Amino acid sequence: MSAPGRRPTIRDIALAAGVSKASVSYALNGGPGVSAATRERVLAVAAQLGWRPSAAARSLSHARAHAVGLAVARDVRLLGEEPYYMRFISGMEAVLAAEGTSLLLTVVPDVGTAVDVLRTWWAERRVDGVVLTDLLVDDPRLAAVREVGVPCVLRGGPGDVRGPQVAAAPEDHRQAFTDVVEHLLERGHRRLARVSGPPSFAHTRRRDEAWARVTARLVGRAEPVVAADYSGAGGVAAVRELLAREHPPTAVVFDNDVMAATVVAERAALGVSVPGDLAVVAGDDSLLCRLATPAITSLRRDVVADGAVSARLLLDLLAGRDPGPAGPGTRDLVVRAST
Repeated sequence: MSAPGRRPTIRDIALAAGVSKASVSYALNGGPGVSAATRERVLAVAAQLGWRPSAAARSLSHARAHAVGLAVARDVRLLGEEPYYMRFISGMEAVLAAEGTSLLLTVVPDVGTAVDVLRTWWAERRVDGVVLTDLLVDDPRLAAVREVGVPCVLRGGPGDVRGPQVAAAPEDHRQAFTDVVEHLLERGHRRLARVSGPPSFAHTRRRDEAWARVTARLVGRAEPVVAADYSGAGGVAAVRELLAREHPPTAVVFDNDVMAATVVAERAALGVSVPGDLAVVAGDDSLLCRLATPAITSLRRDVVADGAVSARLLLDLLAGRDPGPAGPGTRDLVVRAST
């Protein structure tokens, strides 16, 4: 019998059941070599002792880690302000937990460090696959995972990047911008602008291209974009720059909620009223949009569902199933007082 507080072992079960360790192993693994009566006795003793299979031993026997990795390359300070990742992770966890798979999460300062982490995880067989987010225009992580052969899902990556070990979950930026620009034009706005995320991100470049095309078609010219870092301070600085121009915008679309909510909160310091002087649209529709005063119009996307889709795509890859092309993530315009 195992001592109190000590994890019971196969030897403990063998002693309590009066059989050999080999018989216990056969019984627990469902293999041949033991009678039905012995198997039942071993399973009953194992349950009585509170025995659970060792994750490490199970991984060795099945060549699986039963874990997937997410190495977020973001400034920790900015990550603390941004509600996106907590919602994304909760969506991943809901799917992974149901499949008995763990999420190995780490936050690193840059993609170079992320590459080292991913290589280490794979070399030590700590993960079965990874999800890559915030891909850079020329991202070394993508080359690294292809080189070592780790299955991966690209969150927000280009939809045409696929392979036997790679799946992508793209986003539809053009339709979202069409909806918001048409809404602002209906409200009488003729000078628009957008505050984007860092231009080094591939998804920022795709949004820039979609914004230019949509505004050129609907407004008659490509409306300006000012890049920021997703922080509240960065959003305020970008709006100050826009307001100082000869022909300042009367409506601004922000790539995330933190920037939009901070501008609304700092409207008096900026010398504008919202929506009287400046209409504000946010990019994600987190709780920040509903708590702001005035409440912020947003391009709603289900970030929890995005996380769940990413996890399912990766599990499909790991199971040898063709995940197929993931439909582009959509955004619905939610009109509130800020416009």
